[in-house]
Amino acid sequence: MNIKFSKYQGAGNDFILIDHTDGQLKNIDNELVAKLCDRRFGIGADGLMFLTKHTTYDFEMVYYNADGNIGSMCGNGGRCIVAFAKHLGIIDSETNFLAVDGPHYAKITAEGNWVELQMIDVDTITKDGNAFVLNTGSPHYVEKVQNLAELDVFTTGKAIRNNATYQQNGINVNFVEDKGDHFFVRTFERGVEDETYACGTGVTAVAMAMAQQKEAGHIQTPIEVLGGKLQINFDYDGSKFTNVFLCGPAERVFDGTLEV
Repeated sequence: MNIKFSKYQGAGNDFILIDHTDGQLKNIDNELVAKLCDRRFGIGADGLMFLTKHTTYDFEMVYYNADGNIGSMCGNGGRCIVAFAKHLGIIDSETNFLAVDGPHYAKITAEGNWVELQMIDVDTITKDGNAFVLNTGSPHYVEKVQNLAELDVFTTGKAIRNNATYQQNGINVNFVEDKGDHFFVRTFERGVEDETYACGTGVTAVAMAMAQQKEAGHIQTPIEVLGGKLQINFDYDGSKFTNVFLCGPAERVFDGTLEV
């Protein structure tokens, strides 16, 4: 059968979006998802998402990593699926949808290219040596470095993701450099098993880890990634992060049809 898809990107984090509200796709399996995400033999993407119907929420987000396996929460993917839902006419300026880590609220501009996505509250940050470890919908390792532009993120990140502590379940590895008026972040993502141009849950984790060292209050954190700029906003009372929003661009790149 032929199915329509859209390609979206959020700060260079790119995704295949498929409208599955009619529930007619029956031949999708992990191998096919991995093939579609392959940048040489498929469409090419960091992940694939189905937008499905839900009885309580506007829609449900079902996310697959580029390796073909069901993924944990993807922040930039969440922003892109909101833009996709607006394009389909399912939502207008606001939405409440369901993802693997629970319900999410989001708002989108009239132009449909800027999305502010509410993320889960976080009250636990642990340490692994000098690095921070926390879950923002996906598990993250955050390490502060210097000269991040020169760092071999693939080799260093892969080694941490596959060490004895994290190999079984995997972890996303973020390196952050304090640039004074913003943070520069690069991420090695599990499931993609490579560096990506952006990671939404990753920059959220970075902002929280860096905020733990500062005074509590309403914090706005500008982030630079390889694919552009994002901003994280939240309230922090010294122990818990609430009202967390991942803000940034979400743009439709092209539409197409594929045969499965």
